[in-house]
Amino acid sequence: MKIKALARQYWPTIVLFVSLLAIWQLAVSYSGIRAYLLPSPMSVLDALWAPEVPWAQHVWTTTWEIIGAFFMAAAVGVMLGVAIAWSPLIANALVPFLVFLNTLPKVAIAPLFLVWMGYGIFPNMLMGALIGFFPVVINTAVGLSQVEADMLDLGRVFNAPKWLIFAKIRIPNALPYILSSLKITATAAVVGAIVGEFVASQRGLGYVIVTTQSSMNTSVAFAALIWISAVGLALYGLVVLVAHLWAPWAEGID
Repeated sequence: MKIKALARQYWPTIVLFVSLLAIWQLAVSYSGIRAYLLPSPMSVLDALWAPEVPWAQHVWTTTWEIIGAFFMAAAVGVMLGVAIAWSPLIANALVPFLVFLNTLPKVAIAPLFLVWMGYGIFPNMLMGALIGFFPVVINTAVGLSQVEADMLDLGRVFNAPKWLIFAKIRIPNALPYILSSLKITATAAVVGAIVGEFVASQRGLGYVIVTTQSSMNTSVAFAALIWISAVGLALYGLVVLVAHLWAPWAEGID
């Protein structure tokens, strides 16, 4: 029954993807487009398992970078959001700085990470976290602040300390906002990790895309994009599953 329900829900998406693939295949087959400009879907499918490319190593590296970036962004974002909601003084000090940091072009920051930390997985994690943490900060602060006055008054009636009101009233209220922002961060972490690999990496799916430029092996580049999307979709789906199990009432807030 669940499979039938999913099929009814997502059949328009399936039809759209199949139609696009068919149009893509026909366009390549009958228009004479060179393979290095636009490979056919079949050649991309073959490249997904090409033995000359160590896909397992590259996928594993990028997956760890994305997961690390996601959890770093989630942890730092929630802590900063709590700090902003806890004290107006901290909010006045932090919010302008965080807005300034978020407006910086991340591609321009990536070379600095290379100078400071060299090649490796951690700089790419940090780049992904830098791109993905801001929505978590804002949504956490908003969720902690937008609490019904009656609930806060109830806590004061029982002489509950500030930390207890945060733990029992404000944080449960903010949970839907936090989970919603983590869905955004799941995709932003993918972008950040790949940007880091573009600038400085010796392995990873972004590195594969960069190296295909010299050989004009566009099929492998498309295959790397598919692997990147698969990792991103898996992380996003995991966040949605956790949100559904942990706080099903949060699904309506996006």
